[in-house]
Amino acid sequence: MTVSRRTVLATAAGAAAMGASSVPAVAAGEAVDRSPAPSPAPALRKLRAAADYAIEKLHAVAPTVTAFPVGTKFEKWAYSQNGDWVGGFWPGTLWMAWLYSKDEAFRARALASAEKLAPRQYDTGTHDLGFLFYPSWVTAWRLTGDDAWRTGAIRAADSLIQRYNPRGRFIRAWGALTDSKNAGRVIIDTMMNLDLLAFASRQTGDPKYLDIAVEHAKTAQRVFPRPDGSTPHVYDFDPDSGALIGPNTVQGYSPTSCWSRGQAWGLYGFTTMYRRTGNPEFHATARKLADFAVGALTPDHVPVWDYRAPQQPHDIKDASAGAIMACGLLDLATASGRPAYREVALRLLTALAETCLTRTSTRAEAVVARCTRHRPAEDGIEISLPYADYYLLEGILRVLQPQDVDRAIDLSTVA
Repeated sequence: MTVSRRTVLATAAGAAAMGASSVPAVAAGEAVDRSPAPSPAPALRKLRAAADYAIEKLHAVAPTVTAFPVGTKFEKWAYSQNGDWVGGFWPGTLWMAWLYSKDEAFRARALASAEKLAPRQYDTGTHDLGFLFYPSWVTAWRLTGDDAWRTGAIRAADSLIQRYNPRGRFIRAWGALTDSKNAGRVIIDTMMNLDLLAFASRQTGDPKYLDIAVEHAKTAQRVFPRPDGSTPHVYDFDPDSGALIGPNTVQGYSPTSCWSRGQAWGLYGFTTMYRRTGNPEFHATARKLADFAVGALTPDHVPVWDYRAPQQPHDIKDASAGAIMACGLLDLATASGRPAYREVALRLLTALAETCLTRTSTRAEAVVARCTRHRPAEDGIEISLPYADYYLLEGILRVLQPQDVDRAIDLSTVA
């Protein structure tokens, strides 16, 4: 008897749905242990092998990189000269490579690459200044002590807060401040840009940055999570009155679907905001988003691009969503004292290490394959993306060298 691949996948997916990973709740008043649980030796070996492969690849490719990788075409990096929204991830990847390998060439290249982002400190036309400046300039300051990096990151935070709409209490995602188009558009991704504002308040002593971050997070918490913990990509407001319009999408399948990378941005971002503020509602929201995403994983632990697209669980994958989700779950495991989140994160990272690296290609310039940038636009299907490489290394170092990651991006918790 022959069995089709689709039948096998459907059977496996059904079994996964019946036995999907669940994370037990913490009872009121129950003490939690925030110390990382030991990781299984086989997982550690696989993660070290993946990190070694990444370092080998970066050694070969980094000398040829003169701008900011944005994605691959036929396995070779395509570049942006100003960094687009992803410019911080290339220097961030080099910083992670330096922390792992201690090779000073990576440190020098990270600094040189970050310096090219200097004009973007004054860019008020994007919400992505956290993505641009946290893994590059904030990390550079934390690892070198050179105050020029700190000053530039604070300038970027000054640019970001100009996008705050006090009527709706949100940071608009896209478009110039003078452009009415998209003036009321909020996206789940912005949760990951808020830590730049928390950094600016810590460094300056001025609460205005963190106040705006908190207000945006409260708004996002109010409009994005559905009762089951899934999220849309977009939520629209009337920019003049701040009134709610409703959910929407750009990169997800529909306004009622759940774009997997957006879900990962949300769970990681709310966890970070909980760590920076101690607000238990942010913690609860992070757990709600995490629990949905964990339950939606297929048995191979590589997320499909949208958890509610019609062809899931047989649809194309987005390994970048898996890498981001793994980092967020590791963060949440420590912040919540729930080791089950760490266990899922380890399964995600080992799955990426086993099935999503570019090891079988002699021409590939990236580390991680099987990523999807913008499925509805048919843009970047099953390619490599710079943030997949960055978050894979961040996740691996969170497991293997957490003290080094703490030096780079600050894993402290005020709660």
